[in-house]
Amino acid sequence: MDTISLIALLLALSAGFSILNHHTLRVPVTIGVLVFSLLTSLLIMILNPLIPAYDLQALPRSVLGAINLPAALLNGALSLLLFAGAMQVNVAHLQARLASVTALSILGTVLAVIFLAVAAWAVFPLLGHPTPFIWCIVLGAILAPTDPVSVVGMLKRLGLPGPLQAVFAGESLFNDGVGVVIFGVTIGLATGDSHGIAASDIAMSFCREALGGGVLGAVTGWIALRVLKTQRDSHIDLLTSLALATGTFSIAGQLGMSGAIAVVVAGLCFGTNYSHSIFDTASRRELDIAWSLIDEVLNVLLFMLIGFEILEITPHLFTVIATLAVIPLSIGVRALSVLLSTLPVHLRRWERGRVLGILTWGGLRGGISVSLALGLPPGDLRDLLLPVCYGVVVFTIIVQGLTMERVARRLYPSSASPPT
Repeated sequence: MDTISLIALLLALSAGFSILNHHTLRVPVTIGVLVFSLLTSLLIMILNPLIPAYDLQALPRSVLGAINLPAALLNGALSLLLFAGAMQVNVAHLQARLASVTALSILGTVLAVIFLAVAAWAVFPLLGHPTPFIWCIVLGAILAPTDPVSVVGMLKRLGLPGPLQAVFAGESLFNDGVGVVIFGVTIGLATGDSHGIAASDIAMSFCREALGGGVLGAVTGWIALRVLKTQRDSHIDLLTSLALATGTFSIAGQLGMSGAIAVVVAGLCFGTNYSHSIFDTASRRELDIAWSLIDEVLNVLLFMLIGFEILEITPHLFTVIATLAVIPLSIGVRALSVLLSTLPVHLRRWERGRVLGILTWGGLRGGISVSLALGLPPGDLRDLLLPVCYGVVVFTIIVQGLTMERVARRLYPSSASPPT
């Protein structure tokens, strides 16, 4: 299948699922598309053995192989999705809660990795399948960070207080990069590729990727704004911002830095007061609309692909039981990591119980976790961890994502938007 045929097929399926969702489920379009792609995949899996003359899974698997979700997302679309999400963050609110965002995205992610690893290491033997602790750490690294695509999309539907929205979005945008860095280190240790590397080397590598990426994003973002200050053309604004997002991501990768963190900082530059002083109202509105459309299209395509990725999973009774066990563990770990990571900053002037509840239930996982899990090396441990990660992701997107508005209305009745 050539490239244009592949793109046409993906767009046709996503449009069809979106229309079905509009006339039936009427849930947020990304969740609706995920549900219909999951149902389609399950139908294919059920019918395939009943029609031995035809391999119904051949076409979708060839499409998934041609796309290669881990490479397409982690080395491509992620730059655009993160930039679009960062542009929507209120930088003033983010600066006011910077201590909380930093604690959640760094300390909270590290704690979540450790807590989930310990919990899985203790539970898996009880289920008859003991797993090496280093691979439990890999599982924690995959599922610890919240997904910016899922979280930012959810925030669009909620009317939470501005500072809380900034913390939500800021944490999900930054802990994504932190989680990818932790995963890269732990998978290297698990597979033996990083054997003999000292803890100091790991710490230095982490600082180079995280801090270096942040500095690079700030520099490229400032340069882009200085360039745009000299002209007044909305088409140039869009082209420059596209070049900024993709270029920053690419340069960071070449320099051994975190492309995710770099592109987030570059996107945040477009939410500063200096940025707003550069664009007139009409130009800024056109830029925001363009990036909103890019974000929406990529989100729909990503969630549809997540639904079809179930075809890559071979179901077993143990993996089903393990998934059912890890889902509540992941929620409990999320609550504990949020609580402990924010204790040093005390969440001043916040109603701690409400904030803890909404940050815990809103900790959605998404395409990043699925892509990392799909990137695991072939073997028995991949066959175990991949279904577990997939099950947790689908649960958080569908169950937590669809009930988040109800939770928000319960905890913040004066702020949360009414149901649609």
